[in-house]
Amino acid sequence: MPQQRPVRRAKITALGTYVPPRLLTNADLEKMVETTDTWILERTGIRERHIVEKGVATSDLALKAAQAALAERGLAPTDIQAIIVGTVTPDMFFPSTACLLQDKLGAKGAWGFDVSAACSGFVYSLQIGAQLVQSGAHDRVLVVGADVMSSIIDYTDRATCVIFGDGAGAVLLEPCTPEEEQQGLGLLDFIHEVDGSGGCALNMPAGGSLNPATHQTVEAKMHYVHQDGQAVFKYAVRKMAESSERILERNGFTGADVNCFLPHQANKRIINATADRLKMPADRIIINIDRYGNTTAGTIPLAMHTAREQGRLKKGDLCLLAAVGAGFTVGATLLRWAC
Repeated sequence: MPQQRPVRRAKITALGTYVPPRLLTNADLEKMVETTDTWILERTGIRERHIVEKGVATSDLALKAAQAALAERGLAPTDIQAIIVGTVTPDMFFPSTACLLQDKLGAKGAWGFDVSAACSGFVYSLQIGAQLVQSGAHDRVLVVGADVMSSIIDYTDRATCVIFGDGAGAVLLEPCTPEEEQQGLGLLDFIHEVDGSGGCALNMPAGGSLNPATHQTVEAKMHYVHQDGQAVFKYAVRKMAESSERILERNGFTGADVNCFLPHQANKRIINATADRLKMPADRIIINIDRYGNTTAGTIPLAMHTAREQGRLKKGDLCLLAAVGAGFTVGATLLRWAC
């Protein structure tokens, strides 16, 4: 019989993020589509977003974020045993972005794969990585959330082009020590859900096996993001709050116990509605959508970075992560910050 591996708790030991230097402001968008800075701010809370230059791919952003995380921890790429990349904008259908990142990073001997869960991509990838650590299979797992949304956005469509930006974040997962587990540090619990009936509300219709690329699909702009904004908003408000309530109640907490709420940055109104339902104090909520827009899988690690910058994320803090994305996908994670 094979030796049974121990069950142990995973923790985040390092964080790295990256956004491209080029800015696309609301003033820039006023020149491109029929919109105004006031209209965008009132409906989304976004002032600017970062956009890649031509030829820069998701793996390039992921590489910068991963290198920053490794540098923070003082580890070499060869110390990484697995790489999980949450993204809906892979460099190409195959090989996976994780494969391309492994090569660019020089993580010899590591294995990995991509996770397609749209805006829930980071929280889904985080839990997959945590299971690898908790099972004893691996001691160091690199989890990345990265997207180049500008590659699939129609910049003549006001409904979508004002929302999205490009960015990446990476965390390193390692096992807690017995002492840290006694202190309650690390990843505590998660709730995930998918509802495929909402797939028609937010998608990219072409490019897959259903609608392979043709002149017709390109002319019909089927390779861009299509969104029913009202349907997505209603679902996101309801499910982000529901999943957050469930995971807190299941672990004996309330919104007042959360030190740091790290929500997916899709829309400021969605974030505030969730926080209001949880009766969470405003100073516990991390909002940086004004600076980055919706970077899809990159939003939550970028929110972690902002929280640390502002001194609002400290060792021992109870953190709630929550996201809703295309699919529909829903994810909530509860953890105590360990680094």
